Amino acid sequence: MKKNQIDSQILVIFGSNGDLARRKLLPAVFQLFLDNLLPEKFAVIGAGSQEKDENTYRNDVMQSLNEFAKKSVDENSDKANEFLQKVYYKKVNNQAEDDFGVLKEYIEHLSSTLEITQNIVYYFSIPPFLYEVVAAHLVKFGLNNEDNGWKRIIVEKPFGYSYDTAIDLDKKLHNGFHENQIYRIDHYLGKETVQNIMVTRFSNGFFEPIWNRKYVDRIEITAAEKIGVGSRGGYYDTSGAMRDMIQNHLLQVLAVVTMEPPSIFDSDSIRNETVKVLQALRPIKGNEIANYVVRGQYISGQEGDQILQGYRQEPGVAPNSKTETFVAMKVFIDNWRWGDVPFYIRTGKQLPERVTEVVIHLKPAPHQLFKQLCLTEPNNMIILRIHPDAGVAIDFGMKIPGAGFKVQNVNMAFHYSDLAEKKISEAYERLLLDCMTGDSTLYARADAVKASWKFVDPILQAWKNNPEIPLFFYESGTWGPNESNTLFGDKYVKWRQPFEKFKTD
Repeated sequence: MKKNQIDSQILVIFGSNGDLARRKLLPAVFQLFLDNLLPEKFAVIGAGSQEKDENTYRNDVMQSLNEFAKKSVDENSDKANEFLQKVYYKKVNNQAEDDFGVLKEYIEHLSSTLEITQNIVYYFSIPPFLYEVVAAHLVKFGLNNEDNGWKRIIVEKPFGYSYDTAIDLDKKLHNGFHENQIYRIDHYLGKETVQNIMVTRFSNGFFEPIWNRKYVDRIEITAAEKIGVGSRGGYYDTSGAMRDMIQNHLLQVLAVVTMEPPSIFDSDSIRNETVKVLQALRPIKGNEIANYVVRGQYISGQEGDQILQGYRQEPGVAPNSKTETFVAMKVFIDNWRWGDVPFYIRTGKQLPERVTEVVIHLKPAPHQLFKQLCLTEPNNMIILRIHPDAGVAIDFGMKIPGAGFKVQNVNMAFHYSDLAEKKISEAYERLLLDCMTGDSTLYARADAVKASWKFVDPILQAWKNNPEIPLFFYESGTWGPNESNTLFGDKYVKWRQPFEKFKTD
């Protein structure tokens, strides 16, 4: 992409002194600059509550780049200094309305001095309860007005805490911003390997014809984390795995995996199809939840000589907390393509590996000629590895060399790392650039958020109101509670155990 394809613009980061800005956003913007993807006329304004001058903030940004950028940064390099000259700072208390009047004057001053059109991206790197506050203040001072250039806001998850709060937040944001100005970020959709799921399906004639209920037995989606909640205990105890991972990330991945081919490959057409999937999710009724959803919480365990503490011993977590750190669920999509195909979704903390992958289990051949000669249970799989060691693998049966027809499962695998000459962009690089260019394909639309909350909310309410629904405990360093295997309804079928190094056996 050429610079002249991107409008000159200003990026305003609210919460610019926070962890997300330091670890992800500023390094991502710097990488876009190094890759020559930013427009010539571009500025970053850090808007934070601390009193700082520009030199102090630029030194802070340099420190963030040294610590979190992909490659070590020489603070004396021409590139680093050139980038820092595009970085500015303004003290803004997000709850002080008058500070936004000062911010408006500062933006107008920079716009005039630097000759940058007032095309502005506002990034809400702030606690969720401030989203509506900051949006209202922007509207109050006309900072949403597009007469002098387009305006866009990027909102981090969680988008609401429940169905009702999500609807309420959406109404408040729409008081001053149109839907095409609101970008609800999901960094999972920014991952190159999630986007490649669409390419794998729709550009290969041997995948799409079997991507349906006729040939697919079941699909598993796993997002496992090897660490606990750490210092995020206070936040996580009010959220849990369902809100933190299922409601946004994994339902979006499910939608990408199962969507119909769009009529044309543009933002609206793609998002139309993913929304249809979310709207077709079969509701799980309150009296069915124990049969379709398993929740768990990690307790202390041991990894080698290291003792891993339990969730209730983490800082900020209530000693009697019932917050789930693991969720496994069985889901159905009631449409023509996927009728009665079960989808198994699981996520958890303190599991053995950090890995995210999608496994498509294909139905066996109608007549298993070699079943008695297979050294392992015949199981054709397409494995889409999202992280780490990203790639695609196909698992199938092959004859072992020699006399007779002994068969074993083998696999063909492609690793993104094999493309040594190609650079895989970080999720935030891709998503920031998309917003800058006005491409909302990888951002959640209001109706998608509404549909996912509509599916998840009854489960959360049942957990809250029905103490008889069990919370299972699992040792840190294991694959969650054994009860999650009961979702398959077959004692011989269990979750596929992924490995950090991408392989299928």
